[in-house]
Parts: sequence; C-alpha cells; structure tokens
Amino acid sequence: MAAVRACGFIVFRRLARSTPPPNNIEYLLLQTSYGEHHWTPPKGHVDPGEDDLTTALRETQEEAGLEAKHLRVVEDFAKELCYEVRGKPKEVLYWLAELRDPEATVTLSEEHQDYRWAPLEEACSLAQYKDLQDTLKAAQKHLT
Repeated sequence: MAAVRACGFIVFRRLARSTPPPNNIEYLLLQTSYGEHHWTPPKGHVDPGEDDLTTALRETQEEAGLEAKHLRVVEDFAKELCYEVRGKPKEVLYWLAELRDPEATVTLSEEHQDYRWAPLEEACSLAQYKDLQDTLKAAQKHLT
C-alpha cells in the first residue's frame, strides 16, 4: 500500500533582540478544527504533478495565509516523518522556514480553529506526537 504523502513547513520567527537566544525562537502551530483538535505545523497532501516544495508552499499559504515571499527557507534542514493514520501509512516531509517579518499576520483557513507562536518547550507540549516533538527539537538544535 502506497503511503499518503504530505509536505509542510516548520515556520519559526525570531523575536526582537530583547529576548536572548534560544528563547527568541518561536514556532507556528495550527490547531485543527476537526478530529482531536491536534496542533501541527502547516502541511498537506501532495497534489498530482506537484513537487514536494511546491506543496509545502501552497499548503502554508492555504492554511496560514503566509506566502513564499514571507518565508526564508532554511536550505540544509528537512525531516521526514512516517506514521499511520487510521491504519494507513503516511509520510510527511517538513522543511524549516523563517518568517521574514515576525509581525506578519497569520490567516487561518476553515481547516484550523486557532494558532499559536510557541517557544520550543510549549511547542513540544502542544505537539503530542513524539516524532513531531523530535523534529521541533532538531530544528531548534539546527538554529542554535
């Protein structure tokens, strides 16, 4: 059975210089408006004929209102998560992207009911799945 493939971005922002690193880094998590209302970075299924990065950019725009011009992709970071959803294999590829303007507005789609900018520890407690927590920790390590 072929795995369902999804792609997205772990979007982060750096706060003003008043906050010392690494606590100046916050991650964007979106809360789904369906199911268990879990928290996740923006991501979605790859459309036919679409490459992974295009999917990640499209989904981030659709789910958070952030366009490619708002993001600076971190070139040397990508993590693939493999897990099962309702008995079917799923692969999710995440890149890391910095929000160029930390004050940029997040605009949610109907798929999500809330969003939060959270430092690593809070982001990990919101993201209930260990593989996503590990990915957030790896991103933090990469950035610091």
